[in-house]
Amino acid sequence: MTASNDNPLLIVDLEATCWENSRLPNGERQSIGNMEIIEFGCALATRAGELMDSRSFLVRPVRNPDLSAFCRSLTGITQAMVNAAQVYPEVVRALDEWLGRPAESLVWCSWGNYDRHHIQAESETHGIAPRFLACPHLNLKRIWRRSTGQKKKTGLASALAFHDLAFEGRPHRGVDDARNIARLLPFMDWALEHELLTPPGFESIDYNARLAALDELTALDQELGRYDEDTVGSNPLTRNE
Repeated sequence: MTASNDNPLLIVDLEATCWENSRLPNGERQSIGNMEIIEFGCALATRAGELMDSRSFLVRPVRNPDLSAFCRSLTGITQAMVNAAQVYPEVVRALDEWLGRPAESLVWCSWGNYDRHHIQAESETHGIAPRFLACPHLNLKRIWRRSTGQKKKTGLASALAFHDLAFEGRPHRGVDDARNIARLLPFMDWALEHELLTPPGFESIDYNARLAALDELTALDQELGRYDEDTVGSNPLTRNE
């Protein structure tokens, strides 16, 4: 669909520490309060879907430094890769250097609201946030749903299949997910953009109050987008908003 705004979008897709059955080794349910970002997958693209640049920023987790076998298998990110990566504050600085000072018109996007909430939580923990958090956020899953009328099967793989597109690269690698999200941009109704933008700013999120909604969700279910936002509501702990 025609886009009148030629300014690039920043697409961000995260990967994070995760465990089979959504349980940490100590039995605690995983949430964005105890998961750690291990990859910022970033892509700059036009609203017409032209990919301008992309970059993977790996992050070394510190609270649970050893990746589970489930996480390694799901993402393809190895223990050696995160061991060699920088910690969160250093990665934020590297990401800021790559992006430069964002233009006032920059909009950053993700497939759902999970990424926005997790970056906010991690930034609060470390006392440093990427500059793009000062820009408005667009939930691309939401605008895609509104543009296509689709209510079910709104995970990234399903959205690509809806347009007869095969996934390119490795699913659940942040940078490959971000590049594939860019391929869906031409199918968005950009007249809806202004209405659906979330203004910049930090929100107060009661993570514990929302954990009950994850009782029946496994980490793989969340990654694969099997659950629809009509079912789980506005829970920021899911990837399906």
